Amino acid sequence: MKLDSKYFDGIRVRSGRNAPKPEARTTECAWEGCAAPATFKAPRGRDHEGQYLNFCVDHVRLYNKSYNYFSGLGDEDIQKYLKDSLTGHRPTYPMGSNSSGAMPSTKPSGRPKRWNGARPRDSFNLFTEDPAPRRKARTLEVKALQTLGLPENAPAETIRLRYKALVKQYHPDSNGGDRGSEDRLREVIQAYKLLRQSEFC
Repeated sequence: MKLDSKYFDGIRVRSGRNAPKPEARTTECAWEGCAAPATFKAPRGRDHEGQYLNFCVDHVRLYNKSYNYFSGLGDEDIQKYLKDSLTGHRPTYPMGSNSSGAMPSTKPSGRPKRWNGARPRDSFNLFTEDPAPRRKARTLEVKALQTLGLPENAPAETIRLRYKALVKQYHPDSNGGDRGSEDRLREVIQAYKLLRQSEFC
């Protein structure tokens, strides 16, 4: 190994003890008429990112109190800046695709898969227009339907609407506080509970 190689000289590290210390540069305060040493940095403002002014301690306080990043901008420009700051001032693009095909499809065929109009499988009859036929009402259920004033084959929505109407009719608040119809109200509530437990509504 040659000790006088140019490559060796390039990687040689000088000892920290013998290295000369850099002179501390002291600049004057940027405030007009102030000659004090400037030891504090303050940002120059909008459109001057990364640039700073140097002030003394008293003037940096005054500068920071009056500093306004948005000075000279109108309300619309400020709102636009704040909205763009949500995405880091980067452009955004719509997600997904619409019927006009604005976004390219990622499917191998090159065409988005379209719905063929077939009905999806509905194992539990959740989305069918005609619900599954109800079983025949038993004696207590027939009596509960009679209490509500409905026939045996009344649909669930009719039972719910009738129950609401009867509760409004017999509730003491609807009758000026008269408690004479409380027994009838209790019968209606019990009949409806029975029908709900039997899954009639």
